[in-house]
Amino acid sequence: MSRKNQYYQALLPGESYHLFTRAVGKEKLFTSRENYISFLRKLKVHTAAICCLFCYSLLPNHFHLLIKIHEEAIIIRYFEHIKKVKFDRSKHDLSDFIMERFSNLLNSYTKMFNIRYDRKGGLFIDYLKRDKVESDSDFTSYVWYIHNNAVHHGYTRALGEWKFDSYNTMISDAPTAIMREEVLNWFGNTEKFIEFHEQKNYAKFPILDTD
Repeated sequence: MSRKNQYYQALLPGESYHLFTRAVGKEKLFTSRENYISFLRKLKVHTAAICCLFCYSLLPNHFHLLIKIHEEAIIIRYFEHIKKVKFDRSKHDLSDFIMERFSNLLNSYTKMFNIRYDRKGGLFIDYLKRDKVESDSDFTSYVWYIHNNAVHHGYTRALGEWKFDSYNTMISDAPTAIMREEVLNWFGNTEKFIEFHEQKNYAKFPILDTD
């Protein structure tokens, strides 16, 4: 897989992507537990209709998501529901519509954050980095990398200690909207998932140049 920065590639139906963005300058995206929870709620509200979520990591100044965009027919139905027009390939671009959902997520969160902390202006850098999952090993690497991200940045000493990623949800029986069964089956079962994640420096590509 190319490791070029693919900031502007289209998000296409049926494809999986690693998404990343961060706060502007030295700002923080999340300064309280409430912030993390609010972001996850808004993520569901704005994107559940266009994608499923495999895993995530939310850190104070950036976040990572691993998603799969729903199939084209589902996206078209949602487009028509939201836009109140018949989808026309000569006039409409599904990838723009998909990206619009994520832009709405970031804008909604920024508005909430600015009101809560009496600030003004943009909160996120002006692009959402997206890397297409092009192989089985890409998918495996992204899951490992995302769940080890808090350790990589020194926020915790051990895997599973960070409260704002999907690792503990993966190994629990708690209700969840993330694609837990699909991810665990990818690794074999829960025990193999845990064993794999405890490897050091697994990711097949160097630690991503995004953090």
